[in-house]
Amino acid sequence: MTRTYVVTGSASGIGAATAELLRSRGENVIGIDLRGAEVEADLSTPAGRADAAASAIARANGVIDAVIACAGISAPIAKTMSINYFGVTELLTALLPALRESEAPRAAVVSSMATLQPIAPALVDAALAGDEAMAVAIGDELAKDPRLGYLNYPSSKRALSRWVRRESISPDWAGAGIPLNAVAPGTVVTPMTAELLASPEGAAMVDAAVPMPLNHHQPASSIAELLVWLTSPANTHMAGQTVYCDGGADATLRGDDIWSWNDAPTA
Repeated sequence: MTRTYVVTGSASGIGAATAELLRSRGENVIGIDLRGAEVEADLSTPAGRADAAASAIARANGVIDAVIACAGISAPIAKTMSINYFGVTELLTALLPALRESEAPRAAVVSSMATLQPIAPALVDAALAGDEAMAVAIGDELAKDPRLGYLNYPSSKRALSRWVRRESISPDWAGAGIPLNAVAPGTVVTPMTAELLASPEGAAMVDAAVPMPLNHHQPASSIAELLVWLTSPANTHMAGQTVYCDGGADATLRGDDIWSWNDAPTA
C-alpha cells in the first residue's frame, strides 16, 4: 500500500536523497523547502511552519503516514536554532493530528554527531523550554564572537535529540503508537559541506572533529536508507533513539563504555 510521506529539506542534500528513494519505491512524497518543493515555506518562522503544516495536511487529504525532517543549516548564527530545532519540533507537533489518522504513523528527524561536541547550555535550555525569543537572543550574542558562534549548531542538534528522547515516550507520540527517532550523520558530502571539504585544510579540520574510520565521508543516501526504515511499518518499537550513522565517529569519540555512569559503586 502506498504511504504518504512529508519530507522537509527535500530540495537538496539528505532531504533530496530521501525523497528520491521514497519515490523510487512508489511512495507519495510531499516535499517542503524554501524553493523547488511541493510546499514552499520558510521553517525559520512560526508563520512559515504553520503554513507548511496546513499545506502539507491539505495535500495529504488529512492523512500523513510519516514525517522525515531533514531541513537544517550549519551556520554560526541564531537562525540555526530557529530552523534546526523549532522548525522541526513545531512542524512535527502541527502534523500530529494527520499522523494519528494513519494506520502506521512514523516520524524521524536528522540530528548530528555534533550533539557530542561542546554546546551552550543556556541555549539548549531555552530551546527545550520552548522559548524561541530567548534562544535567538542567546544565539545572537554568541554570534558576535567568531569563537563562539559555531555553538549555535551543536546546541541546536543537542536540543533536538533531547526533544526526541523526551517526546518519544509521551502520550502524544508513544501513546498514539508513533515511533519517533533521530539519525545523527557524520560528515555527509552535500552542497552544504562541499566548499569546506574542497580544501585540504578544511577537510583536515572536519576530520579532526569527526573521525570516521569506517568508509570515511558518507553519501546522503546512507542516511536516507536509515530514515526510510525508521519511518516504515517495520519499525514498531524503536523510540527516542539518536542513531549515530557516522562512520564510527561516536564510537571513536566516546569509546567502548557509555553505560557505567549508572553502575552501582563497588566496594
